[in-house]
Amino acid sequence: MAHKAPRPCRFPGCPNTTITEDGYCPTHRKLLYKKHRMRKEVATMQHLYDTRWHKARKAFLNEHPLCVRCLLSNTTTPATRVDHKTPHRGDYVLFWDERNWQSLCDTCHRIKTASMDGDNVFGNVPKDKEDVDDVGGLVY
Repeated sequence: MAHKAPRPCRFPGCPNTTITEDGYCPTHRKLLYKKHRMRKEVATMQHLYDTRWHKARKAFLNEHPLCVRCLLSNTTTPATRVDHKTPHRGDYVLFWDERNWQSLCDTCHRIKTASMDGDNVFGNVPKDKEDVDDVGGLVY
């Protein structure tokens, strides 16, 4: 059985060669798979935040107009965000479970999100995500 001649990886600047049909070396094939998976996750999230969500969010904020975290420190701050206490990560049931919602102001929401999901500003490493560099690109 004849073998294909190795050819350069299609990834710009990659010195490796490959004989795969897609033209990428194993390192860059894995990178492209991660990027594809991340795009798919973003699309799933965008699908959840639709008109139905915006209506539900507005109704929830009308019922719970103050930031729950600020209230704990005896401060009354208007809530502007409906936060998922436990990150839903695309789980439809958890996303729509109102027991998992809380009203937060922008500041409290940023602090909570950074501490839960990771944020370089607070020195946290993103959890359950691929390594990313300081401009949002994947590290490979």
